[in-house]
Amino acid sequence: MPTTSFPRDRFDDVPETDRVGAHRAENPRMRGWVVLLWAALATVVLIVIGIFGTLLASGRIELVPTPTPTVAPVPEVTPVVDLNYDVMILNATPEQGLATQMKDVVVGAGWADEKVTAGEAGSQDFPTTTVFYVDPADEAAAAGLADVIGGAEIEQSEAYPATSPDVPQLTVVIGLDRTAAGQTPAPTP
Repeated sequence: MPTTSFPRDRFDDVPETDRVGAHRAENPRMRGWVVLLWAALATVVLIVIGIFGTLLASGRIELVPTPTPTVAPVPEVTPVVDLNYDVMILNATPEQGLATQMKDVVVGAGWADEKVTAGEAGSQDFPTTTVFYVDPADEAAAAGLADVIGGAEIEQSEAYPATSPDVPQLTVVIGLDRTAAGQTPAPTP
C-alpha cells in the first residue's frame, strides 16, 4: 500500500463488500419493436419533408398560390358607318399612292371629299393597317370605317388627335400588310 502524508479521514475506512467498480441503476428493458417503430416513423417523416422541400424549391407547388385574374369578356362593338367624322389617311409604307387609293375607297363609301385627307406618314415600316380613334365613344365609328376599307385593326390612341376640336376624327394608318410585299399569297387549291 502506498504511503501518503495526508491525514486519515472517514473515506479511508470503506466497508467491505463484494462489489467492484462503479454501479449504476439497471437499464430499463426496451423492446426491440418500439425502437424499430420510432426509427421507421422518423424515416418516413424525413422522407416526406425532403420530398415537400424539393417540390417547393423547384416551384412545382406553392404555399400561397396567386389568384389568377378572371378575364372579363370584351364587349362586342357593332360597326357603324358615321359620315360626320373627318378621316385622315396616312401611308406608312414605301409604296407610293396607297393613301390616295384608300381616300377614293372612303369617298366612294359616302364621305365628303373635303372630310377625307390623304398624306404620307413619318415612317415607312408600319406593320398592320390600323384605324385609330381618340375617344372611347368613337370605337363603333372606327370599326365601321375599318369595315369600309376592307378590314383593319382598330385602336384607341392619343397619337392622332383631331385637327379641329369641334369635329371628331378617325385616322387610318396604312401598314405593310396592304403592300404587294406584305400581303401573303392566297393558298393554291
